[in-house]
Amino acid sequence: MNISLTPELEQLVQDKVNSGRYHSVSEVMGEALRLLYERDCVQEQRLAELKAKIQVGIEELERGEGIDGEEVFAEIEEDIRRAQAQMQ
Repeated sequence: MNISLTPELEQLVQDKVNSGRYHSVSEVMGEALRLLYERDCVQEQRLAELKAKIQVGIEELERGEGIDGEEVFAEIEEDIRRAQAQMQ
């Protein structure tokens, strides 16, 4: 397999090999691909967790367990006002 890299990436790979941590360009590329795979797995897991939380929220709303948005924002604004008053 042949790949094309920008001069900057090519230099980065060569610097990694020259550092002595990696013995070859293939080793650097293998490590890079492993890290990319790990990152993708973490992102997929986080997305699945977010979707599950959204589903829980939807189910709570359908059961009438939700809180009115205006009420939530009013509470947040009141908390901010109290915090600002304490700082003065």
